[in-house]
Amino acid sequence: MTLWQQIREDWQAHGRDWTKPGFRAVATHRFGVWRMGVRQPLRAPLSLIYRALFRHCRNVYGIELPYSVLLGRRVVIEHQGGIVVHGATVIGDDCIIRQNCTLGIRRMDALADAPILEQGVQLGAGAVVLGRITLGKGALIGANAVVMRDVPPGAIATGVPATVRERSPE
Repeated sequence: MTLWQQIREDWQAHGRDWTKPGFRAVATHRFGVWRMGVRQPLRAPLSLIYRALFRHCRNVYGIELPYSVLLGRRVVIEHQGGIVVHGATVIGDDCIIRQNCTLGIRRMDALADAPILEQGVQLGAGAVVLGRITLGKGALIGANAVVMRDVPPGAIATGVPATVRERSPE
């Protein structure tokens, strides 16, 4: 899939609105990943552009999404502000991340121990996910939950610290 195909798919996932900060952050991420495939000396000016775009998204929109994150398809950042994603995080397809979410590490001596979000995970506003844990396919993380243990597929995690329960049939 080319860079433009990915950006078009992300644009559609964000409601076909190119002005949404979430779309702009994801598009900047896609550009950052793409530019790493360009050989030197052409990569240097592209890296300057990426850094400017990244800092704009971080400082103006409050969305910190580095190019080193493994980002799936159609990931939606619902609202701007206070979103911090560690560079070693893996985010699967069709995930939704809301405002003030943190996906990070627990300790400075384990820099690669970042969360893994499988397909269709939804993070509520203010959710904090720390450490090398896996949020299973379709898991829901409640608002302001602090998750420090694995969440099985389809489960709901709420509270501080988060307690996991199965989703009731609808």
